[in-house]
Amino acid sequence: PGVPCPGVPVSLSGPGATPVSPQESPEERPQFPGASAAFAERLEFIQPNVLAGIPVYRVMDRQGQVLRPSEDPQLPKEQVLKLYKTMTLLNTMDRILYESQRQGRISFYMTNYGEEGTHVGSAAALEASDLVFGQYREAGVLLYRGYPLELFMAQCYGNASDPGKGRQMPVHYGCRQRHFVTISSPLATQIPQAVGAAYAIKRADASRAVVCYFGEGAASEGDAHAGFNFAATLECPIVFFCRNNGYAISTPTSEQYRGDGIAARGPGYGLLSIRVDGNDVFAVYNATREARRRAVAENQPFLIEAMTYRWGSPKTPVPFRVLQDSPKIPEKNPFSYWVLQDSLQKSHFPIGIGHHSTSDDSSAYRSVDEVNYWDKQDHPISRLRLYLGRRGWWDEQQEQAWRKSSRKMVLEAFEQAEREPKPPPHLLFSDVYLEMPPRLQRQREELQRHLETYGEHYPLQHFQK
Repeated sequence: PGVPCPGVPVSLSGPGATPVSPQESPEERPQFPGASAAFAERLEFIQPNVLAGIPVYRVMDRQGQVLRPSEDPQLPKEQVLKLYKTMTLLNTMDRILYESQRQGRISFYMTNYGEEGTHVGSAAALEASDLVFGQYREAGVLLYRGYPLELFMAQCYGNASDPGKGRQMPVHYGCRQRHFVTISSPLATQIPQAVGAAYAIKRADASRAVVCYFGEGAASEGDAHAGFNFAATLECPIVFFCRNNGYAISTPTSEQYRGDGIAARGPGYGLLSIRVDGNDVFAVYNATREARRRAVAENQPFLIEAMTYRWGSPKTPVPFRVLQDSPKIPEKNPFSYWVLQDSLQKSHFPIGIGHHSTSDDSSAYRSVDEVNYWDKQDHPISRLRLYLGRRGWWDEQQEQAWRKSSRKMVLEAFEQAEREPKPPPHLLFSDVYLEMPPRLQRQREELQRHLETYGEHYPLQHFQK
């Protein structure tokens, strides 16, 4: 409905528009090359609210009940359990690293609380060879693809095991083997870059897709406009995935835009668009899978807007007994022991309001009532947990065992990262040029002489030689 067909006159979408008569000759119709439209004999501006809001596609209700059997992706038990375990493992890792930053062990961190469903639901729908451009809150995509906990920790600590050699601030992950392009801090720069990669894939006829993640705040950047327009005009196999969690750091959507979210912008650029419930992992999966399939088959760009909320601990779907038999943590690392005991005693899920990052205090711009309202609504982990329970695929005993083992895995990776030294200082100058130019060689030698003379003023014992 509302899509014009060749040779069939249609009216403008708005009150008062005068339809074109079917008997009107082709010569009387608009011939302007810039748009496909009919004439109207009445002066009227199109109102921005002339259409109802784009609906939010979902598969499950908040109690984990599939609403329409035909929309159930019918994923096997093993895959649904992988979705759930990835989401909860990410949640546990967030808790440990968030507290690590608060204790001064790492400089910065960004949690993924509340957005886990957007990560794993979309990641599960992709092929392993599809190229991913993230913004900075997509760790679950990389975790679903098998990125080790040890490397997540190494990157956040910037130690010698960090593939980025300690040069990036925390949460700026990347992995060539898993086709995940390294995160960069400037907002939205990944969008036109992703379109360029998709165009290259199209020219190579590689039968792959590019998926580009961003938040609704990044969609206000000029790079988003350029990327959307290039993708449409060049007909690139790309899926734009927008996580709309209601806030661009501290700026609410009511102050970001006046239109109907991000999905409403898609048709104006020529993008096939859909809005989904980002807390419904199956809705995210279905939308991403179909968008990915058609993007590759038809060389078309797609836009998915996943509606969610950036919050902290969800309500537990069923009551759980606090674990008493927590694993033994070495005495030399009392912080690890405290984190584990604290998380076990306070809640089944991690505690937190869902700040934008550790540099943010969201209580300055979000009321307690608002956060409590969302905390009492559905959470992607809770919803999937209820689905698993309905299918008889997961019970309390399995939950307790998994929570215990997943915490143990995260804490072991955490302790290993703390023990690792920092990369050697001379790596500051490598990996920029294939052959190091003379000016960089001189700078490296100057740094070496400086450290030999004044080394006692630097914590060189924490760096590799």
